[in-house]
Amino acid sequence: MASLLTDKEIKVAIVDDHEAIRVGFKGACQEYGLKLVASAATVQELLDSDKIADCEVVVLDLSLADGSIVTDNVQALLKTGAEVVIFSIGDKKNMVRAALRAGAAALVRKSQSMEELARTIRLIATGLVVNNTETSAVIDADTQFKDEANLSPREREVLSLYASGFALKQVATELDISISTAKEHIDRVRAKYSGVGRTASTKTDLLIRAIEDGIIEESSM
Repeated sequence: MASLLTDKEIKVAIVDDHEAIRVGFKGACQEYGLKLVASAATVQELLDSDKIADCEVVVLDLSLADGSIVTDNVQALLKTGAEVVIFSIGDKKNMVRAALRAGAAALVRKSQSMEELARTIRLIATGLVVNNTETSAVIDADTQFKDEANLSPREREVLSLYASGFALKQVATELDISISTAKEHIDRVRAKYSGVGRTASTKTDLLIRAIEDGIIEESSM
């Protein structure tokens, strides 16, 4: 444990919707040479705090009760200048991969020790790349990111037209389906992307997802 204690006190924050986790983390910070500057149940609550400017590393729960999307949470926190560690039970592999792709520095499972979490925080705060077993396993398993949303062939077809600039009415006409059916397909596409932590609330978001997944060629736009 002594090796984790240095002259530099790392300023950290935690976002977790379970009060017991937040309280436990607070109690462990002093022992491991960490200075807790903020604790919140949601990312927005943390962002609204004037303490976020002092934070070097944010420990973030993967799935929060407010229904926020993990990629949005990671990106919002990174904009403050802080690094992000995902602290989760890690069972939602697609969401973990999405969080790492959004810029989170590492994954530490809640089943691991506080010592491991503190070690990871310190490495990240000093600018080192963390290659712990959990993070590496997630990255190694990420071989087919485009399949994460599991879109059906029809959903991919509708998305291709809609994201390319077609209005729903035009999509319906092109595919010989009703407008309501076309809208149902797009709604399902949005839900599937959001379910794996990939923002799809706007038409621009859908265009980006379609390009990422090879449904639309970027050069054709």
